Parts: sequence; structure tokens; C-alpha cells
Amino acid sequence: VQLQASGGGSVQTGDSLRLSCAASGRTFSSYKLGWFRQAPGKERELVAAISGNGGRTYYSESVKGRFTISRDNAKNTVYLQMNSLKPEDTAVYYCAADSIYSTNYDYTSTGSYYYWGQGTQVTVSS
Repeated sequence: VQLQASGGGSVQTGDSLRLSCAASGRTFSSYKLGWFRQAPGKERELVAAISGNGGRTYYSESVKGRFTISRDNAKNTVYLQMNSLKPEDTAVYYCAADSIYSTNYDYTSTGSYYYWGQGTQVTVSS
């Protein structure tokens, strides 16, 4: 599967952005999906993840209550709605996917995802 992320940009503190990640390939619902981010000099970290049918979601503590992950399996797209953005949210955001049939049941680590998009920059200024 190929992933194409979009929707990043430069915003002010408190603003909102919605990231999208469109996937090619078949059986989109057979993939768990995640949004990760990487700030300069830091490791890539989980932002949010969602199961194949959308029934389970996971969030990092730093974004819980501000960000929402969702997916539209008919459109082969996963979204990350980001509200109340803060300067510390500044990073390159990546979408990632892995088969739900994988024996790796973890949703939160980078090693749990085989497919990665190219990243989209989000910059939040104070």
C-alpha cells in the first residue's frame, strides 16, 4: 500500500488543522493506521492510531482531548483533526499502515508499521 499525507501548514497557537492520508491498494479496512510525528532532534513518536474498522483508537497523552483520528474506508483515507494546536506540536507528521493480520498487535510503536507516507510539516507559532 502507498500512503500520501497532506494538510500540513503553518498556523498560530490555538488554531486547527486537519491532516489527511490517502492510501492506494486494496482492502483498506485490513490495515491498522497510525499518525506519528518527529520534531527536529527527537525520535519519531506516536500521535494517534486506529484499528481497521475504526472501533479502537489510541492517543498519546500529549494530544488526548485535542486531536481526533478517524478513517473513511470507502475513501481509503485516514484523518487527523488537530485542535488547540501548541508550539510543541510542531513536527513532521507521518501516516503509517500495517496489516491487521500481522502478529504484531501493538499500535503504538514505529516498528509495528510496515508502510509509511512521506510526511507533512506542521508548524505552530506562538
